[in-house]
Amino acid sequence: MASTAGAAAVGCKVEYQITNQWNNGFGANVIVTNTGDPVAAWTVEWSYAGDQRVSQGWNAAITQAGTAVTAKSLSYNGNLTTGGSTSFGFNASYSGTNAVPATFKLNGVTCNGAAEPTTPPTTPPTTPPTTPPTTPPSGGKADNPYAGAKVYVNPEWSAKAAAEPGGTKVSNQPTGVWLDRIASITGGNGTMGLRDHLNAALAQKGSGELVVQLVIYDLPGRDCAALASNGELGPTEIDKYKTQYIDPIAAILADSKYAGLRIVTTVEIDSLPNLVTNVSGRPTATANCDVMKTNGNYVKGVGYALNKLGSIANVYNYVDAGHHGWLGWDDNFGASAEMFKQAATAEGSTLSKVHGFIVNTANYSALKEDYFKIDDSVNGTSVRQSKWVDWNRYTDELSYAQAMRTKLVSLGFDANLGMLIDTSRNGWGGTARPTGPGALTSVDTYVNGGRYDRRIHLGNWCNQSGAGLGERPQAAPAAGIDAYVWIKPPGESDGASKEIPNNEGKGFDRMCDPTYTGNARNGNSMSGSLPNAPLSGQWFSAQFQELMKNAYPAL
Repeated sequence: MASTAGAAAVGCKVEYQITNQWNNGFGANVIVTNTGDPVAAWTVEWSYAGDQRVSQGWNAAITQAGTAVTAKSLSYNGNLTTGGSTSFGFNASYSGTNAVPATFKLNGVTCNGAAEPTTPPTTPPTTPPTTPPTTPPSGGKADNPYAGAKVYVNPEWSAKAAAEPGGTKVSNQPTGVWLDRIASITGGNGTMGLRDHLNAALAQKGSGELVVQLVIYDLPGRDCAALASNGELGPTEIDKYKTQYIDPIAAILADSKYAGLRIVTTVEIDSLPNLVTNVSGRPTATANCDVMKTNGNYVKGVGYALNKLGSIANVYNYVDAGHHGWLGWDDNFGASAEMFKQAATAEGSTLSKVHGFIVNTANYSALKEDYFKIDDSVNGTSVRQSKWVDWNRYTDELSYAQAMRTKLVSLGFDANLGMLIDTSRNGWGGTARPTGPGALTSVDTYVNGGRYDRRIHLGNWCNQSGAGLGERPQAAPAAGIDAYVWIKPPGESDGASKEIPNNEGKGFDRMCDPTYTGNARNGNSMSGSLPNAPLSGQWFSAQFQELMKNAYPAL
């Protein structure tokens, strides 16, 4: 196809790299360099000579018809300046020979300057080979591991998302890998283990930097205030946590073959704040949380994890710091920060082993409320007195994260401390999203009419009706924030709507029951949860569809 007068001239070079290969499959990385005029979106096409079939892809929307393959840019990587490059990758199956495609096209024009392709081994091994060790970068850890880096797309989540109607719009987004029980380290029974994920990450990495996001989540007596996400270890099994969970993870992450990856660990979601807010003397106290405060195993477990994992040169620890609707009140905020410091200096750990903190993990708090501020008042009544804010100091996650960062630095944490905000389910778009402030009739009509977060109560946390995908993962989006991330994979349930027997230690929490009328933690309000939800962590199609429908920014 020749360029016509007035049309943008297209030219390109393509490097097709087979990054690993086994007896019936392979991984590939494709680097596209634009040698023509700038383009706002790109489509790369090629055809196979054999029976290669693409199964999973990342950083591009990849389709295949017969032998013909088409890879299209996504919303975040379509712009290619003259001389600019981008890359995408995929896994595929094959039998017989695995020849490199002969020609490639960019936006319909054959690439005349295809770089020398990387050919596969002449005798493929019977199992996926190990990747050669990568030398870690000099100068120690990056200040912000997400800066200038791609982020790992979990093939298991990506396949589930892509199988949903419309799911390919988001299936190439990076999400967290949850290591929520000892068995998840080795995998098996059709699921990927930690090494499987790290090997897949090496295939996605190509020649640039890549972040892998892991959730460290198996404390003894886990989630003492929420039954839906209870874990496999009893309150006293701290030694088992250390030797059978953290030590094996640390041994794998320390393998030199993974030294070129930037490994982000988000450490023990919803643990330490419980020792402040849900213990004796508080209206939301539970006997289980009292046990964990008394025996110290949350503090010991987090400290041990930070020490072991933070000693690895390319591991970046981010500790969970709740969310504004949990810790934003005066009597929770400072005490929680002190608790984080206590854990960060336990079991041989030091404050330097903490690279940052993460907020809003697996929660729904709005990133930024535009139509009411904490200092606003209506007819002389402060916004803090509204039923929604209820004397909280913060209205959204961004202001909370930045304030918590300032507090933690004042306690001795590194001045370059970075924060992560989980935006996987806090978009609150769709038809219910306000377009302006609420009526000035009262402070409640003002706040309720203008708030993006449409939950019945800030304390509601399970499979929330009306929620939407939030800001897409991105690096350095605001002051003090290392990244917006999708640590909770959209479409994975928070907990079952009714009791379901299981061998994962997960109980039934009434907050996941849409008929539940509430408790002290949610102001005795309805739970706002979706019906017919499966166990926490299992795929929940109805939730995924709801999140896509209400995404903000819209898909």
